[in-house]
Amino acid sequence: MGQEGTGTTVALPIRVLRVSIAEWEHFFEVSIKMHDMSAHAAQHHAPPTSFLRKHVFSLDHKVIGKQYYALALLAALCGMVLSWLMRIHLGWTNAAIPGLQLLSKTGAPGGVMTPEYYLQLMTMHGTIMVFFVLTTAPFAAFGNFFLPIQVGAEDMPFPRFNMMSFWVTFLAFVVLMSSFFIGDGPTLGGWTQYAPLNSVGAVGGPGEGMGVILWMISIALFCIGQLLGSLNFITTTLDLRVKGMSLMRLPLTAWAWFITSCMGLTAFAVLMPACILVILDHVAGTSFFVASNLVINDQLQPHSGGSTLLWQHLFWFFGHPEVYIAIVPGIGIVSHILITSMRKQMLSQRVLIYCMGALAVLSYMVYGHHMFVSGMNPFSALAFSFPTLVITIPATIVVLIWVFSLYGSNFRINSASLFALGFISMFVSGGVSGFFLAQPSIDIMLHGTYFVVGHFHMVMGVAAMFGIFAGTYFWFPKMAGRMMNETLGKIHFWLSFVGTYCIFMPFHYLGMAGNIRRYSSFPDDYMQSLIPVHQYITVAALITGAAQLIFLYNLIHSRFWGKPAPDNPWEATSLEWSTATPPPFDNFGGKHPVVYHDPYQYGVRSSVGDYVMQTSPEQVQTEHDEK
Repeated sequence: MGQEGTGTTVALPIRVLRVSIAEWEHFFEVSIKMHDMSAHAAQHHAPPTSFLRKHVFSLDHKVIGKQYYALALLAALCGMVLSWLMRIHLGWTNAAIPGLQLLSKTGAPGGVMTPEYYLQLMTMHGTIMVFFVLTTAPFAAFGNFFLPIQVGAEDMPFPRFNMMSFWVTFLAFVVLMSSFFIGDGPTLGGWTQYAPLNSVGAVGGPGEGMGVILWMISIALFCIGQLLGSLNFITTTLDLRVKGMSLMRLPLTAWAWFITSCMGLTAFAVLMPACILVILDHVAGTSFFVASNLVINDQLQPHSGGSTLLWQHLFWFFGHPEVYIAIVPGIGIVSHILITSMRKQMLSQRVLIYCMGALAVLSYMVYGHHMFVSGMNPFSALAFSFPTLVITIPATIVVLIWVFSLYGSNFRINSASLFALGFISMFVSGGVSGFFLAQPSIDIMLHGTYFVVGHFHMVMGVAAMFGIFAGTYFWFPKMAGRMMNETLGKIHFWLSFVGTYCIFMPFHYLGMAGNIRRYSSFPDDYMQSLIPVHQYITVAALITGAAQLIFLYNLIHSRFWGKPAPDNPWEATSLEWSTATPPPFDNFGGKHPVVYHDPYQYGVRSSVGDYVMQTSPEQVQTEHDEK
């Protein structure tokens, strides 16, 4: 009886798990029936009749997606120019940069950058790239254009919210850039804006008064825009799927945008009130982030009772999920492109979905590893270190699925697939250094050095940028109705791929050599020998940045003079390739598509080739077909 009792005890959790899974499957089946009714009952806006409604204040999700992409492109160019200015200064500290004094007479007298102005440029570079490029392009731009089409909807459920989300985001960008021309320039507190420097006002240095207020207003507005967008994405995914489109028949891109929306809904909801509290510290005399008896520049600050660490907790509770808000859409885009290029399914589409979900959940549990140097209790550091190592497991599974799926495939080489492969390379190379930074004892030594800069630029910045480029080359024919130049695309890839490694791999060497980040010059003797490395990086950065002008030329030239694109140039299977190029106003020309297959029916025999469209009633029996 003892053995029987033991067996019953062990089996009970398994039975509960089976019941739970059955309940969720029943919920999904009910949701399928409900969303079929919701998709047809959704109220959609009429076609635009004026220029402003069609091209400026548009309610069409496709136009809004293009507007987001244009904003991200503008922001990327601004961020790239700022990085050039910083790199030139780091390579040749006393060199005069022609025209820089026109941007700031006090920050660059005679064209020579001051240390304070270097920090101001660094702050703006990081803020622009993280918020207005890495978040805007892969999520808001591509997601807005393609998510409704991929689920078979005519538009977003809340088109006016969608329009507002873009214009609020655009206003946020204008407010941020205005700080260059107001007062003593933008804030110098870095894109993380650590307290108490962000709350003490002008006594903290140039830009710490009005510059901080404008930064906080800009990011608060950006949060509002992202919250509006996230609500639209989640509702579109759950309620507007067409007949036959079960959750597991959604493309991986749709899953990535859905998961990212869930992260954004919680992460930006924390950052926005934090920004408001900083503004109150400036204009209302509150002391949320300034402790008592704080002396700055020999001046006792009129604050009491605040907590400088409170800002770090609020910011990084947003900040680390933000890493995955930038990278998860890239994972979805790259997976989508790789499957199309391999002409076969991934080893497990479901596991990829579960791993993206695991990354989203775990991203909230690891934020404390950014605070190892804040003096936290060693036991708290251990509590954050362990999940930081655990989060590498789903990321590693994703990479292994990609690599082993590529093995033996009939891979088609084009610009989009090359950038997808480049994404994998950057994601792995940058992610490996994260193992070191997950250990508190090692991170304390490396945290303030270029090692961290090299890590997050590769795993978050460049990897996400490669995902954006891959998505652009892949979806441009559908968005613009014309093909991009493949030769220029491949030149762009190789220059970007090699250049990126030339720039950011030496950062890790500089960090291990003790090169402190955020320094605008190298007065210490031990850092003097590192100046040639910085000069090498600067040359590589200038060349790699110039290579992006090839992409810009290709994008603009192809938009107007490129070869007309067929409806399905890549012989892909998801719903966006089943409609006209470019898609009509209601996406499917008044028809409601019906889905019969999962989104990746490749490597099969059919009437059109080695693939079957999701909307094709042709029956192709495969082990992956979702019934």
